[in-house]
Order: sequence, then structure tokens, then C-alpha cells
Amino acid sequence: MLHAPDKRLALQAYEEILKMIEGGEARPGDLVTERRLADSLNMSRTPVRDALLMLESEGLLIRQGSRGLQVKQMRIEEYMDALQIRLMLEPRVARMAAGKVPHEEIQRLTAALEQLLAKGKTETDRAVVRELDENLHSGLARAVGNPQLAQIIQSLRRQTQMFDLRAMPERFETTCREHLKVLAAVEAGDGEAAEAAMTEHIVNVQDSIIGRLTRR
Repeated sequence: MLHAPDKRLALQAYEEILKMIEGGEARPGDLVTERRLADSLNMSRTPVRDALLMLESEGLLIRQGSRGLQVKQMRIEEYMDALQIRLMLEPRVARMAAGKVPHEEIQRLTAALEQLLAKGKTETDRAVVRELDENLHSGLARAVGNPQLAQIIQSLRRQTQMFDLRAMPERFETTCREHLKVLAAVEAGDGEAAEAAMTEHIVNVQDSIIGRLTRR
């Protein structure tokens, strides 16, 4: 069992390694080692080891025998399965969250999305896009008041991070506008419109992935 200071360090290492994976610094198929990560994060190997075990338990890292841990290469079938589950859950979550998300949070996300649209995709920091996307989806899940549901959605979203805006730059503006539509419905307390907007968003992501794959 981890003591509080050890747990804090392990969680800090976890968040940093997760950023590397989600940001593309550690890409699918890459091997990750305790020693290299400990040096990079300026930490001892113990919290890094604990963080890697957490990421392995979430399925983001796969053990490759004596070679160590590898960033998971998700098969398209696995990705589509995870997206289908998100399609079953997240529109309902958006409906339930309508009218429950703090006004200040909605205004902050709305302003940030509008600023991104004004800047355009060529000038946009990918990390900012990813953070806003995460804040919107996780914020809705938290607003429902069901921690287990929020955790399930977060896990599914992490599994589907391999096809993000870096892989689909054509989705940038559309995604921002879809998110604004969801936020407007949630702010208005219109559960039906929020559910429809989230359904449209996830279906459009799914269609874009299928379209990209069929063009290969």
C-alpha cells in the first residue's frame, strides 16, 4: 500500500507519462523504461514504476516480457468498439448534465473554443485542443454526480485518443463548433438538445475515422 507522499509522487509521474502518451511523445509501439522516464521526470524509479503499473492496469501500456512495457497499439476494431460504448453513454450523460454544469465553467470553455476558432488550426497548440476536449467531456460526466460513470467515460476516452486532431486535422473546426453546440444546450438546460448534439459529435467522429480508413 502506498503512503500519502509516495502516492502523490506516483500520481504526478502518472500524469506526466500520460501527457507523453496523449501528446504523441511516446507513440503506440514505443517501449518505455523506468530508468529513462525517471531521468526525464527527475524522479526516483519507485514512483515511476508505480505509475507504469497504473497505466498498464488501464490498458494503455502492454507488457512485452523482458523487453518491458510498450505503448499500446490499438487495433481499429478495439477503437470502434470503445467509440460505440461512448456513443451509448455520452449523449445520455449530456442530457443528464443539462443545467447542472456551473455557468462559469461553460463560459470559460465557450470562450476558449471561440478563441481557437479565431486563431485557426494552423496556429493552434494541440495540447490546448486536447485539454479543452478533455475538460468538456469529463466536466459533463462529473456534473451528473456519478463518479463510477465518470471514470468509465474517462477510461474509454483514453482508449480512443489514438485518433485525435493530429490524425484528423480536417475535424478541427467542426469539432470546436460541435462542442459549442453541446455547451449551449447544456447551458440552456435543454437535455434533449444536449443529447442530440453529443450524438451528432460522436457519430461525426466515427464517420470521419471510417472515411479516413476507406481512403487508405
